[in-house]
Formats: sequence, C-alpha cells, structure tokens
Amino acid sequence: MMIRMLLEGMLEDLGHTVAAEAGAIDEALALARQADFDIALLDVNLNGQPITPVVEILVQRGVPFVFASGYGQRGVPDAYRASPTLQKPFQVEALAKALEAAAPRN
Repeated sequence: MMIRMLLEGMLEDLGHTVAAEAGAIDEALALARQADFDIALLDVNLNGQPITPVVEILVQRGVPFVFASGYGQRGVPDAYRASPTLQKPFQVEALAKALEAAAPRN
C-alpha cells in the first residue's frame, strides 16, 4: 500500500492521473480489457503471477506500457525486453524517462 501511494504521488508530480490500479492478475486483466487509460505501469509479477497475459491485451489494444521489475530488464518476458523498463526501486526522474519512452508527449 505504501509503495502504491508513493508511486501515485510520483505520477501526480509528473502531471499524470492514476485511472486504476490492480493488485491481482484477474483485476489487471479486467482493467486491461475494459478500462480507459493512456499508459500502463506494470509490475512484471502480481502476487507471483506473470503479467504477460495483461501485456498481450495491451498490445492488441495499442496501449503503451512500462515494466517495473526488481530484476531490471532480465525480469521482463523475453518477447517484451525492448519495452521501457524501470529497475526497482526507482526515482521520479527514471519514471519520467520511461513514461516518455513508452508514450512520447507531443
């Protein structure tokens, strides 16, 4: 809960609004299918379950995303290793760069 609050504060400091959050894969899948948002910030594992099914939905919908992983790029599924990835823990500057890489603002 504290990490979510800290992350929400970072995103707000960068001018973003949190549209939704999920702590379990079933919640994330439902949001990926139906929610309206501009970009997703994804932990590579939600309670030990890989985030890959969520990523596949986002790719189909054309929604950009950023991974967050304690293992850095090594923790990202092979097919998505070119995607912007944050090494946890991260600072607001790294978050800003990753978001910009995933979805450049014009």
